[in-house]
Amino acid sequence: MKIQALTAVTEHQAQQADSILRTCVHCGLCNATCPTYQILNNECDGPRGRIYLIKQVLEGQAATRTTLTHLDRCLTCRACETTCPSGVQYGKLLDIGREQLEQQISRPLLDRSTRALLRYILPYPQRFAPLLTLARLFKPLLPAHIAIPTPRPAPTFGTHKPQTRQMLILEGCVQSTLAPSINQAAAHVLQQLGISLISAPSAGCCGALSYHLSAPSDGLDFARRNIDAWLPYLEQGAEKIVITASGCGVMVKDYGELLQHDTDYADKARRVSAATVDLVEVLAAEDLSGLRLNHADKIAVQSPCTLQHGQKLTGAMEQLLQRLGFTLSPVADAHLCCGSAGTYSLLQPELSAQLGQNKITALEHHHPDIIATANIGCLTHLQSKTQTPVRHWIEIVAAALGEQ
Repeated sequence: MKIQALTAVTEHQAQQADSILRTCVHCGLCNATCPTYQILNNECDGPRGRIYLIKQVLEGQAATRTTLTHLDRCLTCRACETTCPSGVQYGKLLDIGREQLEQQISRPLLDRSTRALLRYILPYPQRFAPLLTLARLFKPLLPAHIAIPTPRPAPTFGTHKPQTRQMLILEGCVQSTLAPSINQAAAHVLQQLGISLISAPSAGCCGALSYHLSAPSDGLDFARRNIDAWLPYLEQGAEKIVITASGCGVMVKDYGELLQHDTDYADKARRVSAATVDLVEVLAAEDLSGLRLNHADKIAVQSPCTLQHGQKLTGAMEQLLQRLGFTLSPVADAHLCCGSAGTYSLLQPELSAQLGQNKITALEHHHPDIIATANIGCLTHLQSKTQTPVRHWIEIVAAALGEQ
């Protein structure tokens, strides 16, 4: 194939797209694990069909709004990558294709405005927090698909003593507003393991929201800001950068690749990505024998797509919880997306709602006491569809640990 010299496609992107497209053998096994293909049963709403659509656009065929619609419906869950026997890097190809389509297709005004508003508000806690308070007041008047979680009580863990070992933690944007208790629980548990969590005041949103919402340059600016904020701490001895939201983890672990052609940040980005770990990786590497836990609840685990398909940590959360002595209930089709997928639940509410209900049905089949997840988006989305408590897994561990 020959990729055209299109405006939005750099030489590196053209080479990368060509390599990815040549890897695909069009076997269709990816469709078997694609959530949107299973619901819509349309070839263009599965990975193989979307690959063909992207290929046509990159070869110079004019894109249409229909093409954009099929790509918009993709959750970017990357279950297809886990399934693919050829190792097709579908997520990277999708980013390239979407960037090109954004240059060719003008979205309707309402769609453009919605995406711009999400980029303007969600990455900034100081903007998001007051609007969340307002939304809670007017919740009955808002569309049903907008999940407005109720305020969560702050945990009481007492004062933590500084430890010799230190790790950075990403405070993030949406999670720091919706559920600050997650990072507080992480700090409490790691305190028992002799690790202090510290945060860099000038760090913020990981950039994923902007990067995947038609503003990749804005997303990379967030990445550069975080790199500048974190590097001094790493140079002073902080062991790792700990991420408690698996969606953010995928983005930060990709900084090195996303900025590889930025002469000022390429090396720094690689250092940050190499130091980044999901919280489950931190605990998995520690001696946990000293933790005394009360294992009263039966747990159904929802492993976010960003954890199992994005970070390739399939089963890591389940293995850790079992190692800690928790009882897990089986969950059918655990590889399927819950429908949250960042802003997908806001931009594709019908598909998102159906996927969310399917996931809740699978999670509650064996009547668990609590549902565990590892990403704030999944947590909020699922909690809006069930009375069963949905918590980040570290909150469950911290609650079982109690005051120690």
